[in-house]
Amino acid sequence: MNKFQDILKGGDLRSIGKANKIVAMVNNQTAFDELFEGLTYSDRKVVMRTADAIEKITLRKSDYLQKHKIELLNLCQSAKDIELKWHLALLVSRLNLTQKELGNTWDLLTKWASDRKESKIVRVNSIQGLFNLLQQNPSLSQDFNLTLSEIGKENVASLNARIKKLQNASR
Repeated sequence: MNKFQDILKGGDLRSIGKANKIVAMVNNQTAFDELFEGLTYSDRKVVMRTADAIEKITLRKSDYLQKHKIELLNLCQSAKDIELKWHLALLVSRLNLTQKELGNTWDLLTKWASDRKESKIVRVNSIQGLFNLLQQNPSLSQDFNLTLSEIGKENVASLNARIKKLQNASR
């Protein structure tokens, strides 16, 4: 267990614990790399809080993620816990992806966004992740619009709110 995992352990799964404290502590690639180790930790709470901190850090320092691209893409394929998936859906859209990686990531996020059995947060964040990828790859707009159209037919408030927000942002 490293210092970050020790700080993030304990408490309730519904709490971010001291994730914001960790965000303030990570100010270089080495510290980020140490934090990243928490994504494969055995304690689900530590994993979720690590992912939360990584998401917040990479809003301003997305380049920290690039070193971990393969590991992050593999984690997306194996993730089972919803609280990890909802963070991964946003994190993968911050990576510099090859065309093949983009295609695989697009397919995965579309699957998560469209799967009625997924949590609403995973689905909303997957829609956001797709939108973020679309900004880098406008050629996917037809596929994106089709996905939004299908999801919109479900008439789920949280999903429709995100769809509306993204449609307004596109104008």
